[in-house]
Amino acid sequence: MDILETIKLLESKIKNPEKGLPYDFFLFISRMTPLINVDLLIKDKRGRTLLAWRDDKFGNKGWHIPGGIVRYKEKLEHRIQEVAKNEIGVKVKYEKVPIAYNEIILKQKTRGHSISFLFRCKVPENFIPLNKGIKPFHSGYLKWHNKCPKKLIKVHEIYRKFINER
Repeated sequence: MDILETIKLLESKIKNPEKGLPYDFFLFISRMTPLINVDLLIKDKRGRTLLAWRDDKFGNKGWHIPGGIVRYKEKLEHRIQEVAKNEIGVKVKYEKVPIAYNEIILKQKTRGHSISFLFRCKVPENFIPLNKGIKPFHSGYLKWHNKCPKKLIKVHEIYRKFINER
């Protein structure tokens, strides 16, 4: 099978790339092209930062700023709200202009190159992380932090100064 036939076969298996890609295909694509993602810097009135615990083979184990990878033809604004809904359970208000952008190139082959946009966000005043049955230090566990924790995932060290600012 030549490359064009392979491409046609792959396209026939992917019904709607705007809804995301099959996981293994997404990982393959991430070995060929940079990924674009949004990260949400969520602060409360006391200046604390909302972080989530992560434990996977790509981000390793530690605290991270909620974020997500932009889908094909998806606007950044939509991905911001999808990340908020999926990772913290509520809509956020956000500044339209990112406060930082970074190109991240890692030694790993899969998910080794990304371009990240950091957006300053706010949750409703009465927001309390519910953690719906998630135990502390399990993936997705949310916690407010007064300062940047020592166990921040390595790739988010670029955000340490934002987490520490009041």
